[in-house]
Amino acid sequence: MAEGIPPMRTPERPDPAGAAATVVREHTAWASILLLMLTSFMLVVAEFLPPSLLPAMSAALGITEGQAGQAVTATALAGFVAGPTVGILFPRLDRRTLLVLLAVAAALSSALVALSASYVMLLVARLLLGAALGAFWAMSIAIAARLSAPHRLGRAIMIVNTGPTAATVAGVPVGTYLGSVMDWRLIFAAVAVLTVLVGFALRAVLPQISPAPSGGGFRSLGETLRIPGIRQGLTGHMLTVLGHFIAFTYILLVIARVPGLDAAAIALLLVVFGVGGVVGNLVIGLLVDRHLAVLRFVVPALIGTSIALLAALPGQHWVVITAMTTWGIGFGAWLTTLSTWMGRVVPDRMESGGGLVVAGFQLAIAVGAGIGGLLIDGLGVVPALTIAAASALAGGVVFGTARTTR
Repeated sequence: MAEGIPPMRTPERPDPAGAAATVVREHTAWASILLLMLTSFMLVVAEFLPPSLLPAMSAALGITEGQAGQAVTATALAGFVAGPTVGILFPRLDRRTLLVLLAVAAALSSALVALSASYVMLLVARLLLGAALGAFWAMSIAIAARLSAPHRLGRAIMIVNTGPTAATVAGVPVGTYLGSVMDWRLIFAAVAVLTVLVGFALRAVLPQISPAPSGGGFRSLGETLRIPGIRQGLTGHMLTVLGHFIAFTYILLVIARVPGLDAAAIALLLVVFGVGGVVGNLVIGLLVDRHLAVLRFVVPALIGTSIALLAALPGQHWVVITAMTTWGIGFGAWLTTLSTWMGRVVPDRMESGGGLVVAGFQLAIAVGAGIGGLLIDGLGVVPALTIAAASALAGGVVFGTARTTR
């Protein structure tokens, strides 16, 4: 049976910094890291299935496509609440057990969606997914930090973040394809079964993981926010993600401004963005441990500059292709850059720090989608993209100048 993290035996050693009950690992538990990635992938795939299945879901439930789309909003809002509070609600529960329970809750959500007979049941199911997803995402960042050696922190977080990154860019196209060959309820049922299987694998492979000594209580969240640099860094994080989602939520409208594109070319541009996201996440994992100081500026600049190019030069096909690629690279690299920075600033508070990261991300999704819709309806696509680019670029400056040490 796998051993729990504390107490640790060699090759692990006490933290020379003297943080209470903190353990510094000599080796990284790569199998556990890979399972965290796979579980995150399944949960985020479930989050982004509705946009690709809106017509079928709305017809079956007798609702509008706009109402069906609120399933994503409900998920994001629940994740915003659950991310920073999961450690508070379960202060003494073994973290392996908690992750398994969250995977089971996500599977139950997908099963309920498959069985939904009403709009209310759909929203309840999606709120459950949001809570499970936000909590799991926050915990996985903290646990990845505890399962990795310090010099491999960025790489371990990169691997875990490959799951949500790949799911974010692949969820809509995969869902669209599956929706064309099978009933939408069967798709959610299959996701439920796969998520249960991943939950069993988590139980079998992960070691027992005791709660972090500073992980519980609203007081811990407040103390984490008061640490120098944290509020500035999180503000930069939210501005960057806000800018991204103001534009990305309406990506089809952005691409529609490019002349001479047919349906196949539009799909190819989305694939280009997705491939860029995966590549960005993988490359950043190789660089971030040594070059975090530079990458804190470069990554959000890629997002903002790419959006600005799409706003200014939609008629230049080579510019559009390049901008879609670099936008994907920047967004794919963002979460790993952010999480590695958090691990450097508050290595002893990663449950609280990870929760704040996820809360900021989910809030930015909800607010960005809402603001983007208002801007596009009221001002048009170009002003919306201009504001999105400015937000991401400002976020990079704010984040890049935040402290990296206690």
